[in-house]
Amino acid sequence: MNLNRRHLAAAVALTLAAATPLAGFAADIKPRLIRFGYGLNEQSNQGRAVKVFADAVEKASGGKMKVRAIGAAALGPDTQMQQALIGGAQEMMVGSTATLVGITKEMALWDTPFLVNNGKEADALLDGPVGQKVMAKLPEKGLVGLAYWENGFRNLTNSKHPVNKLEDLNGIKLRVMQNNVFLDSFKTLGANAVPLPFSELFSALETGTVDGQENPFNTILSSKFYEVQKYLSVTNHVYSPWIVLVSKKWWDTLSKDEQKILMDAAAASRDYERKDTRDEAGKALAELKAKGMQINELSPAETARMRDKLTRINAGVAANVGMDLWNETQAELARIRTSK
Repeated sequence: MNLNRRHLAAAVALTLAAATPLAGFAADIKPRLIRFGYGLNEQSNQGRAVKVFADAVEKASGGKMKVRAIGAAALGPDTQMQQALIGGAQEMMVGSTATLVGITKEMALWDTPFLVNNGKEADALLDGPVGQKVMAKLPEKGLVGLAYWENGFRNLTNSKHPVNKLEDLNGIKLRVMQNNVFLDSFKTLGANAVPLPFSELFSALETGTVDGQENPFNTILSSKFYEVQKYLSVTNHVYSPWIVLVSKKWWDTLSKDEQKILMDAAAASRDYERKDTRDEAGKALAELKAKGMQINELSPAETARMRDKLTRINAGVAANVGMDLWNETQAELARIRTSK
């Protein structure tokens, strides 16, 4: 009896010893799945950059982390995805900083008209101490920011005349986003600002319900606004960033090595996406010109006049985000502009 028990125990031990490596191996090869949501389609600058991110994560993790890219707003608009991340129902997303203002008020800093003059200034500000300080406000709200991507500079189109100077905006019925900063800014500049959903914009331009609108070159081209708009004024009045976000609930379950893989991939995709977006914007502008749009560029002197006119708007943004952050931003921009 004792002998049989010993044989049985030995057999069980052998079975467990044989099974354990197999079970461990099965656990090792099951990748950690990351659902990454975004609003545009797979062929967009967003879609291309998400693929760069996904490939970098898979390669650096040796296949142990796998990103499932889900575009075309299939997981909902930015605001819905943000809540899914906060609740831990979704791992990652990329979206507009403007839609985060209700969650983290400091994100309103990026809505400031004429805050930066060019992409180099935007990169330095976003990737520097100010951008990181704003991003550092996210974890307390259940989100983690990894990198800022680029949506682009917004520019004016209309069907009346070129906007070469501040006075040219007087009386133009201009569709703007349903956002108080945008509404107040263009009213202050003399336009008749009309809030309208983007989905209604083309028909409103076509029927003359509004005279003009403002968006990045890529959007003006893809939305075929050149069919109903004659004049394109390069104003670069607002720089719009996107931000790569992670659910903090999920982030906290990752090892330091896994977190580093995601941070490194986010930085690589950021650099790729900014170059891709700028290249695409340059091509879009050339194509808009080829399609017959009359293009003019706002002079630095007129940009300064518009910026001065918006002092009250900027004061409102400053009060909203906090004077310390505002003053730090202005000091950092002065440093960026004087450094070689």
